[in-house]
Amino acid sequence: MDVCTLEKRGNLFILTLTGEDEHRLNPTRIDAIRSALNRIRSDTTSLSGSVLITTAHGKFFSNGYDLAWAGSSPDKIHLMSSKLRALVGDLISFPMPTIAAITGHACAAGFILALSHDYIVMRKDRGFLYMSEMNIGLKIPAWFMAVISCKIGDAMVRREIVLKAKKITAKQGVKAGIIDAAYDSVEETVEGAVELGEKLVKKGWNGQVYSEIRKGIYKEVLNKLGADETTDDLEKVAIASSKM
Repeated sequence: MDVCTLEKRGNLFILTLTGEDEHRLNPTRIDAIRSALNRIRSDTTSLSGSVLITTAHGKFFSNGYDLAWAGSSPDKIHLMSSKLRALVGDLISFPMPTIAAITGHACAAGFILALSHDYIVMRKDRGFLYMSEMNIGLKIPAWFMAVISCKIGDAMVRREIVLKAKKITAKQGVKAGIIDAAYDSVEETVEGAVELGEKLVKKGWNGQVYSEIRKGIYKEVLNKLGADETTDDLEKVAIASSKM
């Protein structure tokens, strides 16, 4: 069964995480997402005036790393981390604007995945943004913090999210400047992402130029993607897995 699908609708590419599960980020799912992104890159008609929308079926956009899959295996934990870092690098260098259409919960690494898009729209009748690490006893890696610092400008909001593990609703996310727009339902959220995407398509921006400018904005994140110091603390990862 495919864990994601890719649809081309004019100059919009819609990548959907399929199924009613939590869309945990394990190597299989991350590889599938990266494969879809590579297919878009290989489409020579997509290098200018195109937009990527990422969304998901079910209650979760993504509930983060698949800690149950990784268990206490050093190789699995390092592999999962390295693949997500590669995916975030792909998104930062991607040659078009990107939109995350969040129709459910986005937690921990799933929240980081959403933040790695240029724009975020979200449904307001269900779902929250949540960094769970404080509550499950895991250190937040430096590269996660780099993404959070670049994308969430208000220090008090960062404190609430990181040090108090506050669950942020769509309405709160709009007020905090994390979310660009909130909608009443799944359908309206996806429609809102498509409308935003169509507006961006009309700009006709050069994808390579867009990519280079974005890489300059998120240089600090790119500089941190080479390592993840938290993967060395296997005991804490195992304890956190038991709490899932």
